Amino acid sequence: AAGAAAAPLPEEDCMKLNPSFVGIALSSLLAIDLWASKRLGVCAGEGSAWGSARPLMKVIEVSGHGIPWLLGTFYGLCQSDSSAAREVLLNLLFALLLDLLMVAVVKGLVKRPRPTHNKMDMFVTISVDKYSFPSGHATRAALVCRFVLRHLVLAVPLRVLVVLWALVVSISRVMLGRHNMTDVLSGLLLGYALYGVVERCWLSPATAPALFALW
Repeated sequence: AAGAAAAPLPEEDCMKLNPSFVGIALSSLLAIDLWASKRLGVCAGEGSAWGSARPLMKVIEVSGHGIPWLLGTFYGLCQSDSSAAREVLLNLLFALLLDLLMVAVVKGLVKRPRPTHNKMDMFVTISVDKYSFPSGHATRAALVCRFVLRHLVLAVPLRVLVVLWALVVSISRVMLGRHNMTDVLSGLLLGYALYGVVERCWLSPATAPALFALW
């Protein structure tokens, strides 16, 4: 009937018609993130603005990949004849494994897809690598950077190079179109925090004698 009161809108429709300020802000930030990440993906394909630099970016990509780091650390651990070096390498191996586990868990929970302009030709991927958040390369770069600066005695130029490596690896993720900017920034924060966990759980002959008995 014409005089009948209009039926109230379902609650979910009311939320869509009257979005909260937080919802609007998050949607706007997400849109900016996607737009800026696509603009910065200058090496995402051979025909991109900086497509000629793509091979170099892929070399940088491999330098931050988990498999070379895991294999190199394990090899160094097996070859080391110093107890102090074995302790550092064993904890680096623990850090790398923790990093892989945490990134896989977060990616599996968030399930954010890769950028649409990403060319899926990454080096040695697993199932969770189809997801984008957070960037595993960025978490690893931040974690390894903090670890190396804390536990290796390096000259100032080498310390600067380690920091630059971590930054270049992280930036390359956006340039290659592998990740959005928020994936990389969140990855850096996660890697920075994971180092704190490694320090708190530091493995030593006193705390983990069984592990050190293997070497």
